[in-house]
Amino acid sequence: MKEKSVFHVNGYAGLLGAIVVLIIGSYLAYLGTALTIILAIIIIVADILFASSLTIISPNEAKVLTFFDQYIGTIKSAGLYMTVPLTNKAPISLKVRNFNSSIIKVNDLKGNPVEIAAVIVYRVVDSAKASFNVDAYEQFVEIQSESAIRHIASQYPYDSFDDDTKELTLRGNSTDVSEALKAELQERLAVAGISIVETRLTHLAYATEIASAMLQRQQSTAILSARKIIVEGAVSIAEDAVTQIENDLKIETTNDKRLQLVNNVLVSIINDKGTQNVINTDSLD
Repeated sequence: MKEKSVFHVNGYAGLLGAIVVLIIGSYLAYLGTALTIILAIIIIVADILFASSLTIISPNEAKVLTFFDQYIGTIKSAGLYMTVPLTNKAPISLKVRNFNSSIIKVNDLKGNPVEIAAVIVYRVVDSAKASFNVDAYEQFVEIQSESAIRHIASQYPYDSFDDDTKELTLRGNSTDVSEALKAELQERLAVAGISIVETRLTHLAYATEIASAMLQRQQSTAILSARKIIVEGAVSIAEDAVTQIENDLKIETTNDKRLQLVNNVLVSIINDKGTQNVINTDSLD
């Protein structure tokens, strides 16, 4: 099933023509002969049938025409039209629509239960497919959307605790995940004549049963990362301090003294509390 256009003419011109034809039929009937009366009846009946085919198309709306349950075409232009008589004209909206999925619980790539939801922005682009290829395209969009969300969520981990990896995650790469969801939905909904305009994740969180444990893990990972940066900086500062003391003061220190100096510098930098001065009295003995 594929959308196609159907015969239709401007309704105002068609209505004017129907009035003219009605006047002609009435005049033939007025003549009174048997032949003109029969001809007048045929003309008037045909005129009434065509006049009854007048239909109004609203903006962003289409009329799907069926003739005795056979699809004959679609009118998509807004306005008043005269078309094929004795046809059923079913309206179908071409407006952009939103579907907000419910919050779904699904396991991510690493098996962690997560809660996820998305908004799907779509519109009908093929009225024939939407009307005849699926039973009810609105319900079809809802079911396929939730199925696609489940599938996409299972393809990515919720988060990555390794800063060196370039792995895509649900939390860190929401734009890429949304694009993957859009591509999969477009493939699923093409049969219904639906075009996906946009998809966006609206809810993403760990499931309640593991949320507390995962929060502690994230906090621990953040603390370790911060400590790692502090230690690396402290080591660099300590190395520079020892080198500068030896070069500027021309002091040759033993390995033990150098180790003690580095240790003091590291402690003073890394410790988050204030340091306490200690007087070395070894030289007074």
